[in-house]
Amino acid sequence: MLFSAALTASTIAPAKADPSAEPLISIGNTEMASAKLPKIAVPILLDPQAEPILTISESDEAAPAEVAASAVETAPAVKPTGDLTAMVAQLRGSAAGSRELECLATGIYFESKSEPLAGQLAVGEVIVNRAKSGRFPTTYCGVLTQRGQFSFVRRGSIPFVPRTNRQWLTAVAVAKIVAQKLKTSAAPNALFFHARYVSPKWRLKRVASIGNHIFYR
Repeated sequence: MLFSAALTASTIAPAKADPSAEPLISIGNTEMASAKLPKIAVPILLDPQAEPILTISESDEAAPAEVAASAVETAPAVKPTGDLTAMVAQLRGSAAGSRELECLATGIYFESKSEPLAGQLAVGEVIVNRAKSGRFPTTYCGVLTQRGQFSFVRRGSIPFVPRTNRQWLTAVAVAKIVAQKLKTSAAPNALFFHARYVSPKWRLKRVASIGNHIFYR
């Protein structure tokens, strides 16, 4: 070719892609001191000994290619009907649409997958309220990985959930409803919750009791 004839005899090394990967969230100020904040006192929820390492879990990295490809899907427009069950049916799907929504759905899944939809909505709102409060990390992923808050998060790694699990599909729908403010829960502005069978004696305002959880702000 004419172009190749104009090149010198020296060998040009091919360009290499940057092998570095972005962390789950930036470390910066996302892990805020929580010594003065009451923790969610559920035995299966708290893990004060956990040492957060803010990286994507190995199982998450091993997610099927079709799941990663579908992550760009956007939620269909849903007009609020006042019926939470109908909204969940319309928005149920395997792809959350973004990493932040995936974290929100994961928190809802592990903390309330066996709860009624109203309880799942309230748990999702706690995560969102924390991210907006100025007292906790400012991202949903950061809220989940904050030290000593959620025991399903081990060493800062958020576990992967099988995308065919029906409870996961529901958690994704609830996460979209919370994020898009399509429905308000019966626990407005709640920042904390615990199971009914424990009594942490928090000096906080109790705002609601939904399913197996009691919510406070």
